Amino acid sequence: MDILKTVIQYILDLGAAVFVPFLMLIVGLLMKMKFRDAFSAALTLGVAFTGMGILVNFIMTSMGAAANDLTTHTGISLPAVDIGWPGAASISWAWPYAFLMFPLQLGINFLLLVTNQTKTLNVDLWNIWNKIFTAVIVTYFTNNVLFGFLAAAIVIVLELKLGDVFAPEVERLTGIPGVTVPHFICLIAVLLHPIDELLKKVPLLNKQFDADTLKDKIGVFGENSVMGAIIGFILGLSSGNGVKYAFTLAVQAATALTLFPMVSKLFSQALSPISEAVSEFMRERFEDREVYIGLDWPILGGRNELWVAVIFTIPFLLIGAVTLPHNSVLPFAGIINLSFVVGALLLTNGNVLRMIIHGLISTPLFLYGATYFTPYMTRLARETGTLDKGIKGMISWSTFEGPDIRYLLATIFKGDLLSILLFVLWLGLYIWLLKDRNKYNQAIQEIG
Repeated sequence: MDILKTVIQYILDLGAAVFVPFLMLIVGLLMKMKFRDAFSAALTLGVAFTGMGILVNFIMTSMGAAANDLTTHTGISLPAVDIGWPGAASISWAWPYAFLMFPLQLGINFLLLVTNQTKTLNVDLWNIWNKIFTAVIVTYFTNNVLFGFLAAAIVIVLELKLGDVFAPEVERLTGIPGVTVPHFICLIAVLLHPIDELLKKVPLLNKQFDADTLKDKIGVFGENSVMGAIIGFILGLSSGNGVKYAFTLAVQAATALTLFPMVSKLFSQALSPISEAVSEFMRERFEDREVYIGLDWPILGGRNELWVAVIFTIPFLLIGAVTLPHNSVLPFAGIINLSFVVGALLLTNGNVLRMIIHGLISTPLFLYGATYFTPYMTRLARETGTLDKGIKGMISWSTFEGPDIRYLLATIFKGDLLSILLFVLWLGLYIWLLKDRNKYNQAIQEIG
């Protein structure tokens, strides 16, 4: 057991930009690719992940700093410190049973693949931390580690099935065939889907309105660089740091929105040959069976709708933190709200107006979820030594991912009748989303 833990920790220390390409190299070789082609594709994938990571950190740091300065200048004071998803991931990996989540996910994924219950092969093993975090929450609620792992197993299945139905949309948005995003943050689409169905009945909101449409409508102001500059300048001025800072932030935002699509093309360059090899392998051995490669959300990072929506929703979080009664979390590290925007992007087919509305509507869910789970995050941080036991205060995550499903899983295992009924309702919404996406995918296929 100690050997397995050591091996897994070594792999984690390599980082996603090294481990995922290495895994894809192995997949390519198993699919009978030439070593030269498989190695070139894997290395390019590592470059793509590294480049996207640099850009994501760049925009989160620059925009986040401006938003935090805006918060400071308003004099807001809330007790829980927001450590964002990187902090949540770090303390999750420190859980003593974390390494056991790898064989659980791989085993479930393999079983569902061989029984034809999923088309998704999830190689995004770094984001197992989300399942670990869920297991920790449920364990704290129930005092039962087995219930924690059972909850994590449920999440693994939910992610894979959602990855199946979102795969065609991922291909349309990225131009990369045979890939999908079976990520925990996509589960927010279950709650957003009924709202989106209502929004689509509004004449202004039921038309295509992605970045290209925006560019056609408003001309030069729809250019990636110009949109970024405008957003950055306004946020910079609002932060109270002066005009010079605003101009600097404008150029930084313009740089990020210009480079995102460029870096995203590297994902296509890397993954297309591997995807083709997987498809050919499956056609030869499994009667044309389709398999999607499940990857982390940054493959969608080239879509500017994602960044426009997430930056526009920063004020919602700040205003919500101040005005929502009983909220205890001050947005800081998690102020760039990735927790809604990836699911919203896939659900709305890139309609940036509906994405922004989803960001507004979901703000209370995240802040109240963060407030509710603050004691549990603080406990985990103290028990794992991430937060010194002698330090007073609490930590949280302002854009706490999946507070709905995590709360329901934690409480149904305690036997809470209301939670059981709500979980059944949640599953009903989940099944509705799957069926609706399958109909949409079939309609698109017939048109194409």
